[in-house]
Amino acid sequence: MLSSSRSSARRLPTIVRSLTTDSTIHTPNPPPPPPPMTEAAKVRPSRLYPRPRPAVKNQRQVLPTLPPSFGQNQLLPVSNSTRALLEDIVGSFEAPIRYAFAYGSGVFEQAGYENPVDGKQKGKGDGPMLDFVFAVTHPDHWHSINMHQFPGHYPLHARALGSSFVSKVQAFGPGLWFNTFVPMHGVTIKYGVTTVDTLCADLLNWRTLYLAGRMHKPIRIIKDDARVRLTQQVNLTSALRTALLTLPAQFTQRELFTAVAGISYAGDPRMVLPAENRGKVANMVVRQEGQFRELYWRLAQGLPGVRWRVNSGMIEQDTSAHARAAHLKKLPDRLLSRVHTHAEGRGPPREADESAYWLRVAGDEQLPSVLHSEMSKIVRYPATVQSLKGVVSAGLMKSAQYTAAKVGKYWKGSSSS
Repeated sequence: MLSSSRSSARRLPTIVRSLTTDSTIHTPNPPPPPPPMTEAAKVRPSRLYPRPRPAVKNQRQVLPTLPPSFGQNQLLPVSNSTRALLEDIVGSFEAPIRYAFAYGSGVFEQAGYENPVDGKQKGKGDGPMLDFVFAVTHPDHWHSINMHQFPGHYPLHARALGSSFVSKVQAFGPGLWFNTFVPMHGVTIKYGVTTVDTLCADLLNWRTLYLAGRMHKPIRIIKDDARVRLTQQVNLTSALRTALLTLPAQFTQRELFTAVAGISYAGDPRMVLPAENRGKVANMVVRQEGQFRELYWRLAQGLPGVRWRVNSGMIEQDTSAHARAAHLKKLPDRLLSRVHTHAEGRGPPREADESAYWLRVAGDEQLPSVLHSEMSKIVRYPATVQSLKGVVSAGLMKSAQYTAAKVGKYWKGSSSS
């Protein structure tokens, strides 16, 4: 008993010390922090496939800048005063314009018309109307800004219904909205608004041939865009190939330019009704032969089987079925699909022997008339729709004024011919 009490007494100080001592375990100095991660270690490629989408939606890639020499044939010169006037007019618009060009008798001389508008003639009011086309990115937003800046450019009903109504009407047919008889900088102008996507689609595929056809002829580019310049070069080459398929083995450059300029007028109801000068194509080519040559001569040098010397107005081409098939295969999709449809049932199908099919279609003597007929069908509907849209976009008074001016040109051309 005595021994057990003594052992308990010896354990008591030990228990007391354990209770009064801090239970925290002290360790030596902490280890140094790990070295900072390098940039290569931070950015690790995802091992997931397909990779997850980024949090921010990717923006559409902008076409890189084209080489300075690309498309130089499109940059047609005008007088310094005319250039300054055109740039001042386009620069007056606060709404953003990606691509702009001027065209028609107000910019380049045409036989039977008044001289082109010159910057020195501002304020006289006796020159021809200046025609513009503006390609924009967002038409609703563009018309909203433009309607606020220039409300008088739009008819009353368009201002009341707003920019959304204007952009919806614009989308019908060839995809343009025209404001006409607009006084600016001492001259009278007409300008059409379209989208860059609509413009490029027509230049590549000849969807309506309304914009592409206007750009087959001389235009003055005021604001340039790399994407449009690229597709315009395709459009000009397509026009050249199409014209070659309708011409014989030897012809003059004037015949070539007449065939090119006539593409957009085939099927245009204004050429049948008394609403356009029937001699317009000839009047244009006679006075603008130099500009047409600048547009097409360099392109012709790159086409197989075409011989067009530097100082010559005569052109020769290989009219064999193989050479014509090379042109035919590269026509715009809309026209080529119509040619395929016309060729169905007139021989072995394309799937049976593709080479024989192309040679058969290209060697057909009726191919020129088929091309003319199918281009007329492409042009007719959008041109008719755009003419009817003029009543909505211009209003009754301006529409009647514009029609009267066109009828006057028709009778003037009929009497001169």
